[in-house]
Parts: sequence; C-alpha cells; structure tokens
Amino acid sequence: MAYTPVNKSSDYFDTKIYTGNGSSQTLDMDNLGLLWMKNRTETSNHCLFDSVRGGHYTSAPGPILRSNGTTQAGGSDITSTYGITFGSSSSTIGSDGGGYNYNQNSKSYVGWQWRANGTGSANTDGDINSTVSANTTSGFSIVSYTGNGSNDQTVGHGLGARPTAWFIKRLDTATDDWIVYHQGLGATQSADWYDDTYMYLNSNSAKMGSVNAGTGNPTTSVFYVGSDNKTNASGNKYIAYVFVEKTGYSKFGHYVGNGNADGPFCFTGMKPSFLLIKPSSYSNSWLMLDNKRPGFNITNDRLEADGNAAENDSLDYVDLLSNGFKIRTSNAHPNTNTGTLIYMAFGQSIVGSNNIPATAR
Repeated sequence: MAYTPVNKSSDYFDTKIYTGNGSSQTLDMDNLGLLWMKNRTETSNHCLFDSVRGGHYTSAPGPILRSNGTTQAGGSDITSTYGITFGSSSSTIGSDGGGYNYNQNSKSYVGWQWRANGTGSANTDGDINSTVSANTTSGFSIVSYTGNGSNDQTVGHGLGARPTAWFIKRLDTATDDWIVYHQGLGATQSADWYDDTYMYLNSNSAKMGSVNAGTGNPTTSVFYVGSDNKTNASGNKYIAYVFVEKTGYSKFGHYVGNGNADGPFCFTGMKPSFLLIKPSSYSNSWLMLDNKRPGFNITNDRLEADGNAAENDSLDYVDLLSNGFKIRTSNAHPNTNTGTLIYMAFGQSIVGSNNIPATAR
C-alpha cells in the first residue's frame, strides 16, 4: 500500500481555534485555498472563503459562501481590510466589519483550512474551460467555471487522479443548493462508483437521484456536469471543491450503523483530525468533528455544516484513533441501526509515524 508523500499533514489541512479580536489575525498557512469558519458559541452562519474567488469584494457575487444556505454574503463593505487576504506565506482574517461573524471581538471560533495552490491558473482539459488551484500532493483543488447549459460537459480539475468527492455551488443565485458527490453514495466504491446520486450540503436530506449531472465517470483530468441549473446553467458562475483520496492522509468512505453505543469502527489508515459525517440513507445533519474540540476522546463537540446552531457537546460521538475512528453513541445522528452514512476524514499522521498526539482521556 503506497502512502501519500504528505509528511506533515498540518501543511495541507489544519484546524485552528481562535478568539475574535475585531481587528485582524494571521493564519499560519501559506497559499491557503479554502478557509471555512464558524462561531462556536452563538447561532450564526458558516463562512467559507477561497483563494480563487478571493477574500474580499471585487464584483458580484460576494466572497462569503454559507454551507448552511444557498445565498452568498458580502458586498461593497467586504474590502481587503474587512475580508480575507490570502498571502504567499500567511493569510489574514480581516476585521469583519460587515458583521458576518468570523472575527467579532472576544467571540470563539473554529477555522478549518485546506491548502490549494494560490489564485489558480487556466485549465482547458474539459469542454468547459476552468480556473484551477490544485494541490496534487494532498489531493485538493478549487475549480471556478462558467456554465454553458449543455448536457454531458466536462470540467478540468487539475489533480491528475480520479476525484472521490466534490462540492459544486452556483454563485450568482440565491436559490440553488450545494451539490455533493461522494464515492460512498454509489453502489460500490470501485472504479465505476459514480452513479449520479448526490446530496445537498445545505440540507439534512438523504441522498437523491439524478440532478442531470452528465453520464460520465470522473477521470484523472475532468469531472462531468449536465444541464441542470445547479451545476451548469448557461452563462452562470460556479465554484467546485474537488478531493482525491490520499492513502495515509484522507479517506472518503461509508459505514453501516448498528444503533449501539459500541458503534462501528472505520479504518482510515491514519489518525483523523477532522470528520464530516452524513447519513445518506436517511435524513439527518452533516456532523462536523475535529481533534481540537475538545482535544481528547470521546470527541463530542458537534457542529453541523447544514445548520447555524452553536457547538453542542451533549452526546458522545466518536473516538479518534491512530488508524481510524469508532462511533461511541447509539444516537441516530451518526449511528441508526442498518442506516448507511458517508464520511470525509483528513488525518494528522500516517500509521507508524512518531508524530501522532495522544487524545485519550
């Protein structure tokens, strides 16, 4: 089994706990790609910025996306002072002058960071030209494109390997949902896993059928879109976050719940530092857990990607282990009996590394 060349995973993904100061803060990651932030203690929207769209207002639509909604936020008040500045050696959270709740004074936040490769470059691999910021080492790219309204169209992703999950969001409308494709939604996780089922990131709905996404399997250079407005309306702008599974660093799988506090164990081949879990066969929210909240097992500080609720620690959820994670609750959210759930996991270290911190209580 060949491991990824990622030797220090925090260079490519990291979770940062910070307190807002109402001024500015520097993040210790260069060429930052995707920054996803959430107020931990208050009801508030998620805030997503990326380096391809830019971290402040230049033209409509605004730079802030909401995983828990269909609308964008940010207008003329999201200047470089208020927004996000993506730098070559570090990136700075602005003063949040618009009150969007990612750096308000004295408030507690979590930020999840995926490294891409700057502002992106032109990609002509697909039927639709795209701008791509790709990090082939960690298997993550940000793809910007303008739809043409035709079916069975390809879009270049720049990763040089077949994607295992990707999110697509139409940018210039307030009504279209986030579309999520994931290899765990298919009948199998073979080379032909793609079967045109999808989920909404901004909804707790179970997986659904065709969104007219195109009939082709993703390849090492492109993914397919159809003529649906959510993925390819003519003349409309889109952003896609594309992931390739990397052994020893990331894992995109599924498991079947047993309804028992002694829940399923999922092997990931590394110690997870972040988990996104979603029931696919029944309705329930996207569960977000990480190794910084609370920083030891049992990991139970829950946020929900499709909701605006504050952090909740009322249930024990998972143990983050050296080679995977184990469900520690009978709660239906992550563990209804015979229910199928998908997950995305990003790791701290590969198995056998001396750099795996202890999280046992």
